[in-house]
Amino acid sequence: MIHNILKDKPTKLFLGFTAFFVANALIAECIGTKIFSLEKLLGLHTSNITLFGQSGLSFNLTCGVLLWPLEFVMTDLVNEYFGPKAVRRISYTAVILISYAFIMFYSSIHIPPADFWITSNQTKGIDNMQTAFNGIFGQGMWIILGSLTAFLVSQIVDVTIFHRIKKVTGDKHIWLRATGSTLVSQLVDSYIVLTIAFKFGSNWAWPLIFAVGTMNYIYKFIMAIILTPVIVLVEKRIEKYVGHKTAVQMKKIAMGQPADDFENIPTAG
Repeated sequence: MIHNILKDKPTKLFLGFTAFFVANALIAECIGTKIFSLEKLLGLHTSNITLFGQSGLSFNLTCGVLLWPLEFVMTDLVNEYFGPKAVRRISYTAVILISYAFIMFYSSIHIPPADFWITSNQTKGIDNMQTAFNGIFGQGMWIILGSLTAFLVSQIVDVTIFHRIKKVTGDKHIWLRATGSTLVSQLVDSYIVLTIAFKFGSNWAWPLIFAVGTMNYIYKFIMAIILTPVIVLVEKRIEKYVGHKTAVQMKKIAMGQPADDFENIPTAG
């Protein structure tokens, strides 16, 4: 049985998507504790933007946003070829494994450290390895809850909008439904995570939530546009990998349509 699975290209494609999707999400959560300056990264002067009465705003973003746009690209591609049930399956799998990872992180934080390890990197400027370890892996529960909730809700929004657009466009214009669904789902994601993590968790004022959320969304909006050609490119690579007829069949099944007639199927656009 396993040999049949490994020979089936659509199955291998789904397994590859699932593995990369989960790994990417987990890495994004792990590196999300670091905040970086987008302006410094691009060699630009620091912004001084005022929004919702909040001044001095700049693009200080969590490193997790470097990877999250790829999640929505993969969501749209899985949605295109495998359908909403597949997207929900890999989303639930990612949430379960991320939750498991955080349980392991918290367990390891409370394991008594070896005495020599605590001071093992003082020559590198790290006075206490246990404190450093706690700071990296000890994310607050509100942040974890906000992140996972925002992820699940935004995935559902992305899937729903993607299929509504596809019902209108058919197989053509994947860039439109992929980018359109991502722009809306990223908007939802930006405000849900801030509301749960910092409004409920740290009692931030609403104007600050809206201001920081808008700054985050501007970045996500730009990235969604930039990554649009990637979606089109990957779609072409998938069709080349599985073959045109199989690709068309996969798309029809993903939309809940019969896929047994190849005679009058138009070329996917």
